Amino acid sequence: MNRRKFLCHAAAAVCSAPLLRAAEAAIPISSRAKDLVAQSSVIDMLGLLTLNWPRLEKWQTQPQTFGEADFQKLRASGIDVFHPAVAFDGETWEITRQWFGKWNQLIADHPGYFIRVDSAKDVAVAKEQKKIGVILGMQDANHLRSVEDVDSFYAMGQRLTQLTYNSSNLLGAGCKAAKDSGLTGFGADIVSRMNTIGMAVDVSHCGERTTLDAIEASKKPVLITHSNCKALALVDRCKTDDAIKAAARKGGVIGLTGVRHFVRAKDPVTIDDALDHFDHAVKLVGIEHVGLGSDLDLDGRDRRIGPPAYDIAGLNKTDRVFELTEGLIRRGYTDEHIGLILGGNFQRALGEIWN
Repeated sequence: MNRRKFLCHAAAAVCSAPLLRAAEAAIPISSRAKDLVAQSSVIDMLGLLTLNWPRLEKWQTQPQTFGEADFQKLRASGIDVFHPAVAFDGETWEITRQWFGKWNQLIADHPGYFIRVDSAKDVAVAKEQKKIGVILGMQDANHLRSVEDVDSFYAMGQRLTQLTYNSSNLLGAGCKAAKDSGLTGFGADIVSRMNTIGMAVDVSHCGERTTLDAIEASKKPVLITHSNCKALALVDRCKTDDAIKAAARKGGVIGLTGVRHFVRAKDPVTIDDALDHFDHAVKLVGIEHVGLGSDLDLDGRDRRIGPPAYDIAGLNKTDRVFELTEGLIRRGYTDEHIGLILGGNFQRALGEIWN
């Protein structure tokens, strides 16, 4: 999502959220689901702290405005680590430097609330200390003008980047590009440097050929942090079985989203449709390569007027991880397997990449 679209979604979510919360019927969460979330290091590999853009800007520029109630809301979600990445238009090198600077300021001003996740062990620290872990990443690589820029942004805390957003850039093609010629020579150089320095390669929005080229070029696991299975939802942003299998062969993980029309291209869409993607991916590549990448915040992004609803009932509220865990229990997953999906798989892959 680029900065402009991010703001539009934020405004819509703010307007509609109270009505949605009132309309939802409470569904009891089992003690088993609560225990599984409590025991797991839960990682949302594309999770936003908020889609209220003005509020986030205020938190980042005036960190004192982020308070105990804000922190407790994040903790109540059951999510231990968020990856709140976005994409920007324009002169992205400077915009991205400012973006990471603001995140670093917010985290530094609230050491009792946040920890910047720089290594896999920080995931465990966030869980143990009951803090919110934040992975600094981007949904595009337009800010990388040279191989040396990888080092510069790594020094600011960046630990992950998508190679492209939806369109083409100097590294390759996005999923909505008119032509996908694959990973460029510059893109291959960036991937190589990311492997060396320990920055994760993400191909969530990349076109098919660019996705497969990047996985082939990488010597470390490549992540699909937030997508779904194209076999179940024939939309550009979803991944083919070939891409999911290629990522798994390298040790990668696909984070499955709760975005309505990435789950099912046409309404109605339910939480069971979302669970079908977990079943499909697990059958395709095994339990070790599936995780969470909601592409949502904790308030939901449904809209009563304008474009169709963005998310799904049950996955559009603060306790959506608990609802999803209940669904996985209904589908017969074991406690061990649910723990891997909730965060164990991404924690393992990030450890291999960041080592």
